[in-house]
Amino acid sequence: MTTDGGVRLDCTGPVATVTLSRPDVLNAQTPAMWRALREFSRDLPAEVRVVVVRGAGRAFSAGLDRSIATGSGPDTFGELTALAPEEAAARIAEFQEAFTWLHRPDLISVAAVQGHAIGAGFQLALACDLRVLAEDASLSMAEVTLGLVPDLAGTKRLVDLVGYARALEICVTGRRLDAAEAHRLGLATLVVPPNQLDDAVRDLTGAVLAGDRNAVIEIKALLAGAAGRSAADQQRAEREAQTRRLRDLAGVGE
Repeated sequence: MTTDGGVRLDCTGPVATVTLSRPDVLNAQTPAMWRALREFSRDLPAEVRVVVVRGAGRAFSAGLDRSIATGSGPDTFGELTALAPEEAAARIAEFQEAFTWLHRPDLISVAAVQGHAIGAGFQLALACDLRVLAEDASLSMAEVTLGLVPDLAGTKRLVDLVGYARALEICVTGRRLDAAEAHRLGLATLVVPPNQLDDAVRDLTGAVLAGDRNAVIEIKALLAGAAGRSAADQQRAEREAQTRRLRDLAGVGE
């Protein structure tokens, strides 16, 4: 177990569990947490295949810690605004890495969402490949209520999942989505009663691990790139992936 910056990492064989561990503030996020998440991604054992992201206590994450927005010291908006625009953008790029490592082709990431997933919390859930929601989950892209934009790699994920028009409506209104609506829109893989969340995540993780690791990696790459390819390019990618799998299964070298 590794704990740093309000985040905990537990690795058990092929499963790593990342837990946001600030339940007293509903796991409100800070740059220190983002640095810890980024470092965890570099320290994962090679055997890890699935990463589960969850929040301690009754919420996944209530979003950005408000002290960051109102303060002027290190790791605050005040510090960011004092930087040159290029330096501020580079700092935000570092923050984004805390989320984008969950896109890695060799991992399947699963968000276990209960209670609030607001702003940065919603974007962290979106960073995962799959989302299991408790029936009490409440999602919101609330950055607009602070005069801000979603900047933690969540906008493309949202558009990919629900389409441009719905994503625009969700982002510019900052409204809350309950678990049932999230499921209807394709944001939730599963919705379960809160007392079944752990079991549902465990079952889903087990189903992922039952598949051949290299086949799962190839499938994730195929699907992740499909939207940016033409039909002909996607078919070629399928042929190439299948050829690699057949040769690997037959023990044929390069």
